[in-house]
Amino acid sequence: MIVERIIFNVIAFALFIIVFFKMIHRNDTNYTYILGIQALGIAIGFIGLVFRVELPILINVVTYITSILIPLAILIIEKKGILLSEIIYMSIAKFYHKNGKSEKAKEILMKIIEKYPNSYYLHKQLAQICEDTGKIEIAIDEYIRATDINNLDLDVKLKTANLLKTVERKQEATKILNQILKIKPECYEATCLLGDILYEQENYKEAANIYLQALNYNPEKYELYYNLGMVFTRLNDFQSAKEYYEKAAQLNSLLYNAKYDLGQIALLYNELEEAEQYFTECINDDELADEVYYYLAYIAMLRGNREDAIQYLSTAVEENEELYEKANKELVFKMIINKIKKPTHTVKSKNKKITLKELETIKHLEQTCEVVGNLSQNDIKAIRLLKRKEQDRERE
Repeated sequence: MIVERIIFNVIAFALFIIVFFKMIHRNDTNYTYILGIQALGIAIGFIGLVFRVELPILINVVTYITSILIPLAILIIEKKGILLSEIIYMSIAKFYHKNGKSEKAKEILMKIIEKYPNSYYLHKQLAQICEDTGKIEIAIDEYIRATDINNLDLDVKLKTANLLKTVERKQEATKILNQILKIKPECYEATCLLGDILYEQENYKEAANIYLQALNYNPEKYELYYNLGMVFTRLNDFQSAKEYYEKAAQLNSLLYNAKYDLGQIALLYNELEEAEQYFTECINDDELADEVYYYLAYIAMLRGNREDAIQYLSTAVEENEELYEKANKELVFKMIINKIKKPTHTVKSKNKKITLKELETIKHLEQTCEVVGNLSQNDIKAIRLLKRKEQDRERE
C-alpha cells in the first residue's frame, strides 16, 4: 500500500512539474487552474502517505482524478494540437452560443484568436457560429483560414464549398471540390455538389463525366443515375436519359420524378402505352399528380378516348388552375376544352419540394414534347431512326 502511494505521488509530482513548465514556456496563466487542482490532489495524497492515514474511497478517487487523470488528459489532448487555453475559451464560447448569446461567443473567440492566430480549432468554431447566425461571408473566410492551417480536413473543405455555392461564388467552390475529389475521388457529397454546379452553369457534358466517374465508387446510388438522366435530357440524348432514369427507378421504386421524366420521353417517341404506364405510376405523388393527369388526358386524346380525356383534364384543372390555360392553348384539347369547367377560384398552390434542377429538366422535356407534338408520325419515326444510328456509331 505504501509503495502504491509513493508511486502515485511521484507520478503526480512529475505531471505537476510538466504542467508548470508548460505554463512558463507558453506564458499562459490558464495553467494555474490545473496546477491548483493538482496541488490539492498531491497534498491529500502526501498527507495520507506521511501520516499513514487510510483515506475514504471517495477521497482517493478524487485525488487520482485531480492529480493524475485531469493533467494527463490535457497533455494527451495537447499532443493532438489543441492547447489548454483553446479548450477553455472554446468551451466558454460554446456555452454562450448554446444559450443564445452568439455575439458574446464570437467576441470571446476573436479575442483569443488574436493570441493564437494559427489555431485551426478556434477558426473552425468561429466559422460554425457565424454560419449558424447567418454571417455566411464571415463564415466562409474563417473556414478558409482553418483549411489553410489544416489542409487535410476534407469535411471543412466540403462545407466551405457548400457555402460558396449559396453565395454564388461557384468558381471558388468548383476549385475546392476538385481538390477534394483529387484526394478522395469516392467522396459522394463532393461529386453531387460539383455536378450540381456544373449543371447550373449548363456544362452538361462535364457534369455527366463527374457523375459517371462517381458511379465507379457508388454504383448503388440511385441519385447518380437520376442526375445522369437529367443531364442527358438537357443534352437531348433522350435514349441515354431513359436508360439512367430506368436504373434510378429500379433502385428506388418511389422515385416518381424519374418515372415522370420517363413518361415524357416515351411521349417524345410516341410510345403512348409506355408513357401511360409511367404516368399512372406517378399518380400517388402529390407533387406531380396535377401534371400527371394532364398528360394522361393528352394521351387519351391521342388515342381518341375523349371521355377519359375530359375526366383526366378536369381532375388536373381542379388540382392546378394554371393547367386550364395551358390546355386551352393546346391544339389537341380544342375539341374538349369547352367541356372542362374553368376554375372560378384560385387553387391553393402546393408547397412542392422539387429542386430547381429537376424543375428545369421537366420544363425542357415539356418544351421538347410541345415541339415534337407538332411533328407528323413520319417525322417522329425519322428522328427515332436517326438517333439509333448515332448511338450505333458511338458504340462501334
